[in-house]
Amino acid sequence: MAAAGTSGKTLEERVRLIEDRFAIYDLIARHPPSADTGAGEFVASVWAEDGVFDRGAEFPRPSGRAAIAAGSSNPEHHRAIEQGIAHFAGLPYVRIEGDRAVAISYLQILVPDRKGPVFEVPNHGSSQGFHVHRLSANRWEFVRTEKGWNSLYSAAALTGAVGAPVGRSKRPAGSVSK
Repeated sequence: MAAAGTSGKTLEERVRLIEDRFAIYDLIARHPPSADTGAGEFVASVWAEDGVFDRGAEFPRPSGRAAIAAGSSNPEHHRAIEQGIAHFAGLPYVRIEGDRAVAISYLQILVPDRKGPVFEVPNHGSSQGFHVHRLSANRWEFVRTEKGWNSLYSAAALTGAVGAPVGRSKRPAGSVSK
């Protein structure tokens, strides 16, 4: 049985799809550790110049590579890091169409539970455990550049149907250029 979207493609085209999918998986997998360490330089390297990071109405919505990367170095974010914030991303659904891609994934944010009872796990020590601070479905849009894939847009809630064609999100018109 052929994978969806590979029917009639050459071996070279199929390998490129595999490499593209792996590159996008890698970008999404690298987001949590970069957020948990305040790695602004890495964040800047993976966003398109005109990218938009939309975490919802209650948070700032930085636009542009520099503004998005600056979020990693702000004092509030570093306080969260010092308090033990931990981001966990699920394996995304990825749809690639040419030089554009959309990925849907879940992100869970955990923080140490400082008020819960202490419990012990054999051979793993004891702790008060963790609190699930947030669980969100994220919609990422990517564009292929000469340096590889870059994030164009990320929203902390589904902004379009999972199977929606690339480029048909509800993001503001004009927020993404080719």
